[in-house]
Amino acid sequence: MRSLVLLFVACLALPAQSVTFNKDIAPIVYNNCSACHRPGEAAPFSLLSYSDAAKHGPTISGAVASRFMPPWKADAASYEYRDQRRLTDAQISLIQTWVKQGMPEGAVKDRTSTPTFASGWRLGEPDLIVEMPAAYHVPAEGADIYRNIALPLGLSDDKWITAIEMRPTARAAVHHVLYFADPNGKAHEKTDGAEPGFGGMRAGGATVALGGWAVGAQPHFYPEGLALKVPKGADLVMQYHFHPTGKPLEEKAQIGLYFAKKAPERQMISIQLPPVYSLFEGLDIQPGDKDYVVKDSYVLPAPIDAVGVSAHAHYLGKLLKMTATLPSGEVKTLLAISDWDFAWQDRYFFKDFVALPKGTRLDAEVHWDNSANNPRNPSSPPQHVEWGEQSKDEMGSVTLIAVPRSADDLPVLQSDIRKRTTTSATVRVMKDPKFALKIRALLAQ
Repeated sequence: MRSLVLLFVACLALPAQSVTFNKDIAPIVYNNCSACHRPGEAAPFSLLSYSDAAKHGPTISGAVASRFMPPWKADAASYEYRDQRRLTDAQISLIQTWVKQGMPEGAVKDRTSTPTFASGWRLGEPDLIVEMPAAYHVPAEGADIYRNIALPLGLSDDKWITAIEMRPTARAAVHHVLYFADPNGKAHEKTDGAEPGFGGMRAGGATVALGGWAVGAQPHFYPEGLALKVPKGADLVMQYHFHPTGKPLEEKAQIGLYFAKKAPERQMISIQLPPVYSLFEGLDIQPGDKDYVVKDSYVLPAPIDAVGVSAHAHYLGKLLKMTATLPSGEVKTLLAISDWDFAWQDRYFFKDFVALPKGTRLDAEVHWDNSANNPRNPSSPPQHVEWGEQSKDEMGSVTLIAVPRSADDLPVLQSDIRKRTTTSATVRVMKDPKFALKIRALLAQ
Protein backbone atom coordinates (compact mmCIF):
# COMPACT_ATOMS: atom_id res chain seq x y z
CA MET A 1 0.00 0.00 0.00
CA ARG A 2 2.81 2.37 0.96
CA SER A 3 4.48 1.78 -2.41
CA LEU A 4 1.30 2.69 -4.24
CA VAL A 5 1.04 5.93 -2.30
CA LEU A 6 4.65 6.80 -3.08
CA LEU A 7 4.04 6.05 -6.77
CA PHE A 8 0.97 8.30 -6.77
CA VAL A 9 2.92 11.14 -5.12
CA ALA A 10 5.74 10.70 -7.62
CA CYS A 11 3.29 10.96 -10.51
CA LEU A 12 1.93 14.20 -9.10
CA ALA A 13 5.45 15.57 -8.96
CA LEU A 14 6.11 14.87 -12.63
CA PRO A 15 6.28 18.04 -14.74
CA ALA A 16 3.39 18.68 -17.12
CA GLN A 17 4.05 17.57 -20.68
CA SER A 18 5.71 20.40 -22.59
CA VAL A 19 3.65 21.95 -25.38
CA THR A 20 5.82 23.52 -28.08
CA PHE A 21 5.11 25.69 -31.07
CA ASN A 22 6.94 23.50 -33.59
CA LYS A 23 5.23 20.28 -32.60
CA ASP A 24 1.79 21.27 -31.28
CA ILE A 25 0.83 24.87 -32.05
CA ALA A 26 2.17 25.49 -35.57
CA PRO A 27 -0.18 22.93 -37.21
CA ILE A 28 -3.18 24.62 -35.56
CA VAL A 29 -2.09 28.15 -36.50
CA TYR A 30 -1.03 27.33 -40.06
CA ASN A 31 -4.23 25.38 -40.83
CA ASN A 32 -6.69 27.79 -39.25
CA CYS A 33 -5.16 31.26 -38.98
CA SER A 34 -2.43 31.98 -41.53
CA ALA A 35 -4.71 32.30 -44.55
CA CYS A 36 -5.94 35.61 -43.13
CA HIS A 37 -3.02 36.43 -40.84
CA ARG A 38 -0.40 37.20 -43.49
CA PRO A 39 0.72 40.23 -45.50
CA GLY A 40 -1.91 41.66 -47.83
CA GLU A 41 -4.89 40.14 -46.02
CA ALA A 42 -7.43 41.65 -43.63
CA ALA A 43 -6.01 40.41 -40.33
CA PRO A 44 -4.02 42.98 -38.30
CA PHE A 45 -0.85 40.88 -37.91
CA SER A 46 0.91 37.91 -39.50
CA LEU A 47 1.05 34.39 -38.09
CA LEU A 48 3.61 32.73 -40.33
CA SER A 49 6.37 31.97 -37.85
CA TYR A 50 7.19 31.17 -34.25
CA SER A 51 8.19 34.78 -33.54
CA ASP A 52 4.86 36.00 -34.95
CA ALA A 53 2.87 33.67 -32.70
CA ALA A 54 4.98 34.25 -29.58
CA LYS A 55 4.64 38.01 -29.96
CA HIS A 56 0.83 37.69 -29.83
CA GLY A 57 0.51 34.58 -27.66
CA PRO A 58 -1.74 35.96 -24.87
CA THR A 59 -3.97 37.67 -27.45
CA ILE A 60 -4.31 34.43 -29.43
CA SER A 61 -5.11 32.47 -26.26
CA GLY A 62 -7.88 34.84 -25.27
CA ALA A 63 -9.34 35.05 -28.77
CA VAL A 64 -9.61 31.28 -29.24
CA ALA A 65 -10.87 30.68 -25.69
CA SER A 66 -13.80 33.02 -26.34
CA ARG A 67 -14.21 31.53 -29.84
CA PHE A 68 -13.89 35.02 -31.28
CA MET A 69 -11.23 33.46 -33.51
CA PRO A 70 -11.04 31.72 -35.89
CA PRO A 71 -14.20 33.38 -37.28
CA TRP A 72 -16.84 30.68 -37.65
CA LYS A 73 -20.29 31.83 -36.65
CA ALA A 74 -22.33 28.71 -37.45
CA ASP A 75 -23.28 26.62 -34.43
CA ALA A 76 -23.10 22.83 -34.61
CA ALA A 77 -25.92 21.62 -36.87
CA SER A 78 -27.41 18.25 -37.86
CA TYR A 79 -24.97 17.94 -40.76
CA GLU A 80 -21.24 18.60 -40.85
CA TYR A 81 -19.88 21.51 -42.88
CA ARG A 82 -16.74 21.32 -44.98
CA ASP A 83 -13.83 23.75 -44.58
CA GLN A 84 -14.87 24.25 -40.97
CA ARG A 85 -12.56 26.60 -39.06
CA ARG A 86 -13.94 26.03 -35.55
CA LEU A 87 -11.23 24.78 -33.19
CA THR A 88 -11.79 21.76 -30.99
CA ASP A 89 -11.71 22.06 -27.20
CA ALA A 90 -8.46 20.09 -27.24
CA GLN A 91 -6.82 22.54 -29.66
CA ILE A 92 -7.90 25.52 -27.55
CA SER A 93 -6.52 23.81 -24.45
CA LEU A 94 -3.17 23.24 -26.18
CA ILE A 95 -2.85 26.91 -27.07
CA GLN A 96 -3.69 27.98 -23.51
CA THR A 97 -1.17 25.51 -22.06
CA TRP A 98 1.53 26.69 -24.48
CA VAL A 99 1.06 30.30 -23.37
CA LYS A 100 1.06 29.34 -19.68
CA GLN A 101 4.31 27.40 -20.18
CA GLY A 102 6.05 30.45 -21.59
CA MET A 103 5.48 29.73 -25.30
CA PRO A 104 8.48 27.43 -25.97
CA GLU A 105 9.53 27.07 -29.59
CA GLY A 106 10.50 23.39 -29.44
CA ALA A 107 12.94 21.18 -31.31
CA VAL A 108 14.01 21.95 -34.85
CA LYS A 109 13.19 18.37 -35.89
CA ASP A 110 9.53 19.00 -34.99
CA ARG A 111 9.25 22.18 -37.06
CA THR A 112 6.18 22.39 -39.32
CA SER A 113 6.69 23.86 -42.78
CA THR A 114 5.39 27.40 -43.21
CA PRO A 115 2.32 27.38 -45.50
CA THR A 116 2.65 28.85 -48.97
CA PHE A 117 -0.07 30.66 -50.91
CA ALA A 118 0.03 30.83 -54.69
CA SER A 119 0.57 34.49 -55.59
CA GLY A 120 -1.40 35.40 -52.49
CA TRP A 121 -4.59 33.69 -53.71
CA ARG A 122 -6.19 31.51 -51.06
CA LEU A 123 -7.61 29.04 -53.58
CA GLY A 124 -4.44 28.81 -55.66
CA GLU A 125 -3.65 30.48 -58.97
CA PRO A 126 -6.90 31.48 -60.74
CA ASP A 127 -7.65 30.48 -64.33
CA LEU A 128 -8.38 34.13 -65.13
CA ILE A 129 -7.45 37.31 -63.22
CA VAL A 130 -9.19 40.60 -64.03
CA GLU A 131 -8.52 43.97 -62.45
CA MET A 132 -10.39 47.25 -62.36
CA PRO A 133 -8.68 49.51 -64.95
CA ALA A 134 -9.12 52.55 -62.70
CA ALA A 135 -9.80 53.07 -59.01
CA TYR A 136 -13.18 54.06 -57.62
CA HIS A 137 -12.82 56.75 -54.94
CA VAL A 138 -14.90 56.08 -51.83
CA PRO A 139 -15.57 59.36 -49.98
CA ALA A 140 -14.79 59.66 -46.28
CA GLU A 141 -18.34 60.56 -45.27
CA GLY A 142 -21.90 60.26 -46.50
CA ALA A 143 -24.61 57.69 -47.09
CA ASP A 144 -23.89 54.14 -48.22
CA ILE A 145 -23.04 53.84 -51.92
CA TYR A 146 -24.21 51.24 -54.42
CA ARG A 147 -21.90 51.15 -57.44
CA ASN A 148 -21.82 48.79 -60.43
CA ILE A 149 -18.39 48.31 -61.96
CA ALA A 150 -18.17 46.15 -65.08
CA LEU A 151 -15.17 44.45 -66.65
CA PRO A 152 -15.01 42.69 -70.04
CA LEU A 153 -13.80 39.11 -69.55
CA GLY A 154 -12.80 38.50 -73.17
CA LEU A 155 -14.13 34.93 -73.15
CA SER A 156 -14.20 33.30 -76.58
CA ASP A 157 -16.16 30.30 -75.26
CA ASP A 158 -18.74 29.64 -72.57
CA LYS A 159 -17.15 28.99 -69.19
CA TRP A 160 -18.38 27.44 -65.96
CA ILE A 161 -17.28 29.19 -62.78
CA THR A 162 -16.60 27.01 -59.76
CA ALA A 163 -15.19 29.78 -57.53
CA ILE A 164 -14.57 33.54 -57.44
CA GLU A 165 -11.98 35.08 -55.17
CA MET A 166 -11.97 38.83 -54.66
CA ARG A 167 -9.14 41.02 -53.39
CA PRO A 168 -10.55 44.48 -52.60
CA THR A 169 -8.18 47.34 -51.84
CA ALA A 170 -10.71 49.45 -49.89
CA ARG A 171 -11.58 46.47 -47.72
CA ALA A 172 -12.72 48.54 -44.73
CA ALA A 173 -15.36 50.32 -46.83
CA VAL A 174 -16.65 47.31 -48.77
CA HIS A 175 -19.72 45.91 -47.05
CA HIS A 176 -20.53 43.39 -49.77
CA VAL A 177 -20.25 42.75 -53.50
CA LEU A 178 -22.67 40.86 -55.73
CA TYR A 179 -21.33 39.28 -58.93
CA PHE A 180 -23.29 39.22 -62.19
CA ALA A 181 -22.58 38.39 -65.82
CA ASP A 182 -23.87 40.57 -68.65
CA PRO A 183 -24.31 38.16 -71.60
CA ASN A 184 -24.38 41.11 -74.03
CA GLY A 185 -20.93 42.35 -72.98
CA LYS A 186 -22.13 45.97 -72.92
CA ALA A 187 -22.20 46.81 -69.20
CA HIS A 188 -18.60 48.08 -69.20
CA GLU A 189 -19.61 50.83 -71.63
CA LYS A 190 -22.15 52.33 -69.22
CA THR A 191 -21.08 55.27 -67.06
CA ASP A 192 -22.65 58.20 -65.23
CA GLY A 193 -19.66 60.41 -64.47
CA ALA A 194 -15.93 60.59 -63.93
CA GLU A 195 -15.78 57.64 -61.56
CA PRO A 196 -15.73 54.07 -62.92
CA GLY A 197 -19.08 52.34 -63.39
CA PHE A 198 -22.59 53.54 -62.69
CA GLY A 199 -24.69 54.01 -59.58
CA GLY A 200 -27.80 52.30 -58.31
CA MET A 201 -28.94 48.88 -57.24
CA ARG A 202 -29.82 47.53 -60.64
CA ALA A 203 -26.97 45.96 -62.57
CA GLY A 204 -28.17 47.01 -66.02
CA GLY A 205 -28.18 44.10 -68.45
CA ALA A 206 -26.31 41.84 -66.03
CA THR A 207 -28.94 39.14 -65.64
CA VAL A 208 -26.82 36.12 -64.65
CA ALA A 209 -26.26 35.95 -60.87
CA LEU A 210 -22.86 34.55 -59.89
CA GLY A 211 -22.96 34.85 -56.11
CA GLY A 212 -21.10 37.42 -54.05
CA TRP A 213 -18.69 38.36 -51.32
CA ALA A 214 -19.53 39.87 -47.93
CA VAL A 215 -17.54 41.12 -44.97
CA GLY A 216 -15.79 38.19 -43.33
CA ALA A 217 -16.57 35.71 -46.09
CA GLN A 218 -13.96 33.20 -47.19
CA PRO A 219 -13.62 32.04 -50.82
CA HIS A 220 -14.91 28.52 -51.50
CA PHE A 221 -15.01 26.16 -54.42
CA TYR A 222 -18.46 24.81 -55.19
CA PRO A 223 -18.69 21.09 -54.46
CA GLU A 224 -17.36 18.81 -57.17
CA GLY A 225 -19.59 18.77 -60.24
CA LEU A 226 -21.29 22.14 -59.58
CA ALA A 227 -20.59 25.46 -61.31
CA LEU A 228 -22.28 28.58 -62.73
CA LYS A 229 -22.33 29.43 -66.43
CA VAL A 230 -20.71 32.58 -67.85
CA PRO A 231 -21.52 33.04 -71.56
CA LYS A 232 -18.78 33.86 -74.05
CA GLY A 233 -18.29 37.57 -74.62
CA ALA A 234 -19.86 38.40 -71.24
CA ASP A 235 -18.91 41.22 -68.90
CA LEU A 236 -18.38 40.62 -65.20
CA VAL A 237 -20.36 43.15 -63.17
CA MET A 238 -19.47 43.78 -59.54
CA GLN A 239 -22.24 45.51 -57.64
CA TYR A 240 -20.55 47.15 -54.67
CA HIS A 241 -22.13 48.26 -51.42
CA PHE A 242 -19.71 50.77 -49.92
CA HIS A 243 -20.00 52.02 -46.33
CA PRO A 244 -17.85 55.18 -45.84
CA THR A 245 -15.43 54.78 -42.94
CA GLY A 246 -14.40 58.34 -42.06
CA LYS A 247 -11.43 58.54 -44.41
CA PRO A 248 -11.23 58.50 -48.22
CA LEU A 249 -10.28 55.16 -49.79
CA GLU A 250 -9.57 53.84 -53.28
CA GLU A 251 -11.05 50.59 -54.55
CA LYS A 252 -9.19 48.87 -57.38
CA ALA A 253 -9.92 45.20 -56.89
CA GLN A 254 -8.45 42.11 -58.46
CA ILE A 255 -10.84 39.23 -59.11
CA GLY A 256 -9.74 35.65 -59.64
CA LEU A 257 -12.02 33.32 -61.59
CA TYR A 258 -11.77 29.53 -61.37
CA PHE A 259 -13.30 27.46 -64.14
CA ALA A 260 -14.67 23.92 -64.09
CA LYS A 261 -13.32 21.54 -66.72
CA LYS A 262 -16.81 20.67 -67.95
CA ALA A 263 -20.41 21.77 -67.66
CA PRO A 264 -22.20 20.57 -64.48
CA GLU A 265 -24.83 17.86 -64.71
CA ARG A 266 -27.18 19.65 -62.31
CA GLN A 267 -28.07 23.35 -61.90
CA MET A 268 -28.07 25.09 -58.55
CA ILE A 269 -31.07 26.95 -57.16
CA SER A 270 -31.52 29.20 -54.13
CA ILE A 271 -34.41 29.02 -51.69
CA GLN A 272 -34.50 32.19 -49.61
CA LEU A 273 -36.67 32.50 -46.51
CA PRO A 274 -38.16 35.06 -46.20
CA PRO A 275 -37.78 36.05 -49.87
CA VAL A 276 -35.88 39.18 -50.90
CA TYR A 277 -34.30 39.49 -47.45
CA SER A 278 -37.70 40.07 -45.72
CA LEU A 279 -38.65 42.91 -48.08
CA PHE A 280 -42.32 41.90 -47.91
CA GLU A 281 -42.45 41.36 -44.14
CA GLY A 282 -43.09 44.99 -43.17
CA LEU A 283 -40.18 45.24 -40.76
CA ASP A 284 -41.10 47.65 -37.96
CA ILE A 285 -38.42 47.34 -35.27
CA GLN A 286 -39.12 49.70 -32.41
CA PRO A 287 -36.41 51.18 -30.17
CA GLY A 288 -35.78 48.92 -27.18
CA ASP A 289 -37.24 45.79 -28.80
CA LYS A 290 -34.86 43.02 -27.69
CA ASP A 291 -36.31 40.25 -29.86
CA TYR A 292 -38.12 41.28 -33.02
CA VAL A 293 -38.80 38.08 -34.98
CA VAL A 294 -39.79 37.16 -38.52
CA LYS A 295 -40.54 33.55 -39.47
CA ASP A 296 -41.17 31.89 -42.82
CA SER A 297 -41.82 28.37 -44.14
CA TYR A 298 -41.70 26.60 -47.48
CA VAL A 299 -42.70 23.05 -48.45
CA LEU A 300 -40.57 21.47 -51.16
CA PRO A 301 -42.59 20.56 -54.27
CA ALA A 302 -39.84 18.19 -55.44
CA PRO A 303 -36.87 16.36 -53.88
CA ILE A 304 -33.56 18.23 -53.64
CA ASP A 305 -30.01 17.76 -52.47
CA ALA A 306 -28.99 20.63 -50.18
CA VAL A 307 -25.50 21.91 -51.04
CA GLY A 308 -25.01 24.70 -48.51
CA VAL A 309 -26.65 27.51 -46.59
CA SER A 310 -26.02 31.17 -45.80
CA ALA A 311 -27.60 33.99 -43.82
CA HIS A 312 -27.74 37.77 -44.00
CA ALA A 313 -28.79 40.63 -41.75
CA HIS A 314 -27.34 43.97 -40.65
CA TYR A 315 -26.10 45.24 -37.28
CA LEU A 316 -29.25 44.43 -35.27
CA GLY A 317 -29.31 40.76 -36.30
CA LYS A 318 -29.12 38.43 -33.30
CA LEU A 319 -30.14 34.89 -34.24
CA LEU A 320 -30.74 33.32 -37.67
CA LYS A 321 -31.82 29.73 -38.13
CA MET A 322 -33.15 27.25 -40.71
CA THR A 323 -34.50 23.78 -40.02
CA ALA A 324 -35.91 21.02 -42.23
CA THR A 325 -38.88 18.94 -41.03
CA LEU A 326 -38.85 15.71 -43.02
CA PRO A 327 -42.08 13.98 -44.07
CA SER A 328 -41.40 11.50 -41.24
CA GLY A 329 -41.65 14.37 -38.75
CA GLU A 330 -37.95 14.33 -37.92
CA VAL A 331 -36.50 17.83 -37.54
CA LYS A 332 -32.96 18.61 -38.78
CA THR A 333 -31.03 21.84 -38.20
CA LEU A 334 -29.45 23.14 -41.41
CA LEU A 335 -28.04 26.37 -39.96
CA ALA A 336 -28.10 28.13 -36.61
CA ILE A 337 -26.16 31.30 -35.88
CA SER A 338 -26.93 32.26 -32.29
CA ASP A 339 -24.47 35.17 -32.18
CA TRP A 340 -24.90 36.98 -35.48
CA ASP A 341 -22.10 39.39 -36.35
CA PHE A 342 -22.45 41.78 -39.28
CA ALA A 343 -18.66 41.69 -39.68
CA TRP A 344 -18.45 37.93 -40.28
CA GLN A 345 -20.69 36.63 -43.05
CA ASP A 346 -20.01 33.41 -44.88
CA ARG A 347 -21.52 30.52 -46.81
CA TYR A 348 -21.52 27.11 -45.17
CA PHE A 349 -21.25 24.16 -47.56
CA PHE A 350 -22.24 20.75 -46.27
CA LYS A 351 -19.51 18.12 -46.22
CA ASP A 352 -21.91 15.80 -48.07
CA PHE A 353 -25.08 16.67 -49.97
CA VAL A 354 -28.15 16.57 -47.72
CA ALA A 355 -31.06 14.66 -49.27
CA LEU A 356 -34.37 16.43 -48.60
CA PRO A 357 -37.41 14.60 -50.03
CA LYS A 358 -40.52 16.14 -51.57
CA GLY A 359 -42.81 17.41 -48.83
CA THR A 360 -39.98 18.52 -46.54
CA ARG A 361 -40.88 21.77 -44.78
CA LEU A 362 -38.17 24.38 -44.47
CA ASP A 363 -38.55 26.80 -41.55
CA ALA A 364 -36.48 29.95 -41.11
CA GLU A 365 -36.46 32.58 -38.41
CA VAL A 366 -34.60 35.85 -38.08
CA HIS A 367 -34.27 37.70 -34.76
CA TRP A 368 -33.18 41.32 -34.29
CA ASP A 369 -32.14 43.14 -31.09
CA ASN A 370 -32.77 46.89 -31.18
CA SER A 371 -32.01 47.50 -27.52
CA ALA A 372 -29.22 49.49 -25.92
CA ASN A 373 -27.87 46.18 -24.60
CA ASN A 374 -26.91 45.13 -28.13
CA PRO A 375 -23.23 46.15 -28.37
CA ARG A 376 -23.45 46.12 -32.18
CA ASN A 377 -26.40 48.53 -32.35
CA PRO A 378 -25.19 51.40 -34.59
CA SER A 379 -27.54 53.93 -32.96
CA SER A 380 -27.30 55.32 -29.44
CA PRO A 381 -29.96 55.68 -28.26
CA PRO A 382 -31.69 53.01 -30.40
CA GLN A 383 -33.78 54.31 -33.30
CA HIS A 384 -36.87 53.04 -35.11
CA VAL A 385 -35.71 50.74 -37.94
CA GLU A 386 -37.51 49.53 -41.07
CA TRP A 387 -36.46 47.50 -44.11
CA GLY A 388 -33.79 49.22 -46.16
CA GLU A 389 -30.45 48.79 -47.86
CA GLN A 390 -28.39 51.26 -45.86
CA SER A 391 -26.27 49.64 -43.16
CA LYS A 392 -28.36 51.25 -40.39
CA ASP A 393 -31.54 49.86 -41.97
CA GLU A 394 -32.37 46.20 -41.57
CA MET A 395 -33.11 43.13 -43.63
CA GLY A 396 -32.64 39.43 -43.04
CA SER A 397 -33.06 35.94 -44.43
CA VAL A 398 -31.56 32.46 -44.58
CA THR A 399 -30.81 30.97 -48.00
CA LEU A 400 -30.51 27.29 -48.88
CA ILE A 401 -28.36 26.43 -51.90
CA ALA A 402 -29.53 23.20 -53.53
CA VAL A 403 -29.75 21.13 -56.70
CA PRO A 404 -32.85 19.24 -57.84
CA ARG A 405 -32.57 15.48 -57.52
CA SER A 406 -33.70 15.17 -61.14
CA ALA A 407 -33.24 17.61 -64.04
CA ASP A 408 -36.97 17.27 -64.73
CA ASP A 409 -37.68 18.88 -61.36
CA LEU A 410 -35.70 22.06 -62.08
CA PRO A 411 -38.55 23.96 -63.82
CA VAL A 412 -40.97 22.77 -61.13
CA LEU A 413 -38.82 24.25 -58.38
CA GLN A 414 -37.99 27.45 -60.27
CA SER A 415 -41.65 28.11 -61.07
CA ASP A 416 -42.81 27.40 -57.53
CA ILE A 417 -40.15 29.66 -55.97
CA ARG A 418 -41.04 32.52 -58.36
CA LYS A 419 -44.74 32.04 -57.62
CA ARG A 420 -44.07 32.15 -53.90
CA THR A 421 -42.11 35.40 -54.16
CA THR A 422 -44.81 37.00 -56.30
CA THR A 423 -47.50 35.91 -53.85
CA SER A 424 -45.55 37.40 -50.94
CA ALA A 425 -45.28 40.73 -52.80
CA THR A 426 -48.98 40.72 -53.69
CA VAL A 427 -50.06 40.04 -50.11
CA ARG A 428 -47.83 42.87 -48.88
CA VAL A 429 -49.29 45.35 -51.39
CA MET A 430 -52.84 44.34 -50.38
CA LYS A 431 -51.96 45.08 -46.75
CA ASP A 432 -50.23 48.35 -47.59
CA PRO A 433 -51.09 49.94 -50.97
CA LYS A 434 -48.29 52.48 -50.48
CA PHE A 435 -45.82 49.62 -50.56
CA ALA A 436 -46.13 49.47 -54.36
CA LEU A 437 -44.70 53.00 -54.53
CA LYS A 438 -41.74 51.91 -52.38
CA ILE A 439 -41.06 49.03 -54.76
CA ARG A 440 -41.16 51.32 -57.80
CA ALA A 441 -38.73 53.71 -56.12
CA LEU A 442 -36.43 50.84 -55.24
CA LEU A 443 -36.45 49.48 -58.79
CA ALA A 444 -35.78 52.97 -60.17
CA GLN A 445 -32.49 53.26 -58.29
